[in-house]
This record gives sequence, structure tokens and C-alpha cells, in this order.
Amino acid sequence: MGKGGTGKSTVAAALGLAAVRTGRRVLICEIAGRRQVWDALAGGAAADPYTETELVPGLHAVSIDPESALEEYLRSQLPSRALFELLRRSRMFQYLVAAAPGARELLTIGKVWETAQLDRPWTEAERRYDLVVVDAPATGHGLALLNAPRTFGEIARVGRIRRQAGKIDSFLRDRQNCGVIAVSLCEELPVSETVEFAQRLREEMALELELIVANALLPDRFGEQDAAALRSVDGAARSPIARNGISAALREHSRAGAQRAHLSRLAEHGPITELPQVFAPELGLVELTFLSEVLERAL
Repeated sequence: MGKGGTGKSTVAAALGLAAVRTGRRVLICEIAGRRQVWDALAGGAAADPYTETELVPGLHAVSIDPESALEEYLRSQLPSRALFELLRRSRMFQYLVAAAPGARELLTIGKVWETAQLDRPWTEAERRYDLVVVDAPATGHGLALLNAPRTFGEIARVGRIRRQAGKIDSFLRDRQNCGVIAVSLCEELPVSETVEFAQRLREEMALELELIVANALLPDRFGEQDAAALRSVDGAARSPIARNGISAALREHSRAGAQRAHLSRLAEHGPITELPQVFAPELGLVELTFLSEVLERAL
């Protein structure tokens, strides 16, 4: 989980690659039709993101949307194809699903739960995974996703849906099964949002963050004494290249210092793992493998 733009998809892919190297069979679930992991690992070549597909050996991915999850759930629960088609085409039924508080989130997290089961109740798929990594939405929607089974279960109160919602809720709250990882940039807004998310997760679900990934950290290339020496000659160099180089070095030093200050604030809310800034036009398998190796060493 994390604020939009913090690199959640990057970290999800890197975690998946790190787990594959330990011999695990991994599935990455992208939410709401997103396919960043697909594009990064398969170069956008995968044709159907809504089908569980092996992108690299041992690492599978799927994109989950509520509509597809609803169809899959109905197909598994209804006694006949005709009844399934009747409901699927019913505008009133679609309206009721859309209007029910938490229904879309329940269908989404329910499908995630289904992929993590040894006996998969919604599909005839024989795929079994040792680890399911969820590339979740931004923090506010992500928390609603985690809370959806309890929210919907309290509305339903009785019946099959209530029982299934309770089963999913218990699974999500069991730290033997699930863990929540936050991803943050070391900047004011992402850090504040991560801190708020950690507090709400504790208050609303009685859960702690398993890990906070501080993403895109700049290196500490030199200390304050070196920075002072650079400041003393900043603007005095005759060569434009030298002047620009000194200015760039001082800006990076200032940004790195600010990042470290935000990092200490994050550390108050969970264990920290640091990922470096990767200077590349876009992240592909090579860059993600590098980040996965950094994560593997840290974990």
C-alpha cells in the first residue's frame, strides 16, 4: 500500500522476483484493471491481463476487476448456466451490486483471497501459489479494500455471503496468512499519508505494518565537511561544466539530507527497508531484478 506514485507496482514486482529466487511459486495481483507489472516484466506483450499468466519462470500475474470477479463468483455459485446468464444480463442486479456499500471492494479482495487458497473455490484452476503479492490501490482505497469483508458482512448479517465475508475477513486479519507492506517516498506528503495509514490500520483492523519500504532513496555521496568545501567554491569555478556539476552535487546532497529526516519519521511506525533511486528511463526486468536483490538482502 502507499500513496499513488510511490512505486508500489515496482516494489510488488521486486518482491515477487525475490520470492521466486527462493523457489516459491508467486502470483502478483494487480487491482482495478491496472497492468504496470505486466508491462514491466512482459514488455506489454501479454495479451489477456485478466488470466493468470506466467511472465517469467515461477512468477505469474493477473489483473483483477470487480466485474470479472463477480462473473466468476456467480458462475461458481449458481446451479445452472441459464440462471448465471439471466443475472449477468439483469440491469437491476447490476444496479444492486453497484449500490451495495463495499460490494465492489468485497468482490475484488474476495478474488485475491481465492487465488491464495489451496482448494480454489471460484475456479477450476489447478494453479497453487506459495505467495500472492497484491499491488494494492492508494492508501485510502486500499484500507477500504481490506475492511470490505467486515463492512459487507455487517450489512448482510446472515446467509452464504455473510459466511464467506467472515471467512475472508478472518484470513486477512491473521498474520500467519497476510501482512501489509507500505511503500513511501521520503517526502512530506507520502510520509504523512503512510503515517496516517499505519495509524488507521492499527485503529480499524488492529494490525501493524509488517514493513515500510522507503523507495527511491538518493545515496549519501559525501559528508558535511565535503559539502562545505563544495559550497565554498560554488559559482567560483571558471568552467560551466564544473559549476553545473558542483550545483548538482549540492542539490543532491540537500535532497538526500531531507530524505533521511523523513526516513526517521517513517521508522517510528514500522521496520524499514531502503531501496535506492534507479536512474533509468523506465524500469524493466533488469532494473527490477536489481531491486529484488536489494530487497532480498534486506529481508
